[in-house]
Amino acid sequence: MTRMSINPPVMDMQPNVYLIEGESAFSYLPIIRKLQNQGKKVISFGIGQPDFPTPDHIKNAAKAALDDNFTGYTETQGIPELREAVANYLNSRYGSDVKSEEVIVTPGSKTAIFMAAAAYIRQNDEAIIIEPSYYAYAQVVKLFGGIPKFVSLDFDPNKGFSLNVEKIEKQITNHTRMIFVNNPHNPTGAVFSRDQLDQLVELARKKNIILVADEIYDNLIYRGSFKSLISYSEWRDNLLYINGFSKTFSMTGWRLAYLVARKELMPRFNDLAVSLYSCATSFVQKAGVIALNGDWTPVKNMAEEFNRRAQVLYTILKNAEGFEPYLPQGAFYMFPRISSILRKTNLTVKEFVNLLLEKAGVLVLPGDAFPDKAGKEFVRFSYATSMESIKEGAERIVEFTKDIFKK
Repeated sequence: MTRMSINPPVMDMQPNVYLIEGESAFSYLPIIRKLQNQGKKVISFGIGQPDFPTPDHIKNAAKAALDDNFTGYTETQGIPELREAVANYLNSRYGSDVKSEEVIVTPGSKTAIFMAAAAYIRQNDEAIIIEPSYYAYAQVVKLFGGIPKFVSLDFDPNKGFSLNVEKIEKQITNHTRMIFVNNPHNPTGAVFSRDQLDQLVELARKKNIILVADEIYDNLIYRGSFKSLISYSEWRDNLLYINGFSKTFSMTGWRLAYLVARKELMPRFNDLAVSLYSCATSFVQKAGVIALNGDWTPVKNMAEEFNRRAQVLYTILKNAEGFEPYLPQGAFYMFPRISSILRKTNLTVKEFVNLLLEKAGVLVLPGDAFPDKAGKEFVRFSYATSMESIKEGAERIVEFTKDIFKK
């Protein structure tokens, strides 16, 4: 007699999968489409990807690789010339001493984040996540049985966000395994100071904690002074370094990134990678070589344009009652506080975002989509959209908030 189960076996997924939450930005796409189908013009400050095309010389390199039939598997660790280009980039820009054998190429930085957690997070290990945070860090920690511990950035309405290492130290226990450091920072646009990073590196050394550095926005800096965690002379003892091509070269859909770690770890990362993705896309790797070794003028032009957009958005939002804007230092995000609006309307931040989208046709993201709780009175703007849209969208918000405070 066949044993019958209440549910088919495919419904019985491993429990940690149910702890994972999706990315909020993508959940608004069908809502936007619905409004557009109703004839409404929606201005989106939502998904964080550059609105610039991938530079031609990078696209041409991929086309040339295709024409040369460079379409098969490559080394799992990445083609040698790309790993060499990555090492040269980090060494020339940050004065590091990375060797090409310490680089592994991944299909996107999310894969590198996944591999970092897969390699190190054990059941009930704690990972400190600086919040508001990029959502993926907490998800991979939970997937592997770890416990995310959130430590909030400090907020100054005039200056924006800053790192507080003392708050991090207070959350460290005997179970703390790693600290995720996203700098320049999504969703706030903060760039952490050299003193703050010096303190953090010293803390990690003292407590024997791994730093997972995600510096995907390192070429989008407008104010302040950026220091890379790969620039510290003893980086090999505590650092897993992640960077990629998506933001710097406007290559989000190309899925190309890399993880840097001491060479003794690479056989393990290679075995993990070959089980996960075999290798990054072959002809995309060829394009990555040209991206790093070629003309950086488009990158500089893009960064300058993002800076102009940030200043325009800030200038207009200063007139929006209840918004507390500031000038971001890097990336292409602003994360203003709207606590007085939420008190006035008695809405949650998600409810406010939905109302703004419905009534004003403007999408911003709710701050609590960037876990855990530090963003519950904030919204995120991605100003990776045209100057025209920034001006119109921000002006719509100014008018919308006038109506709120008239009541």
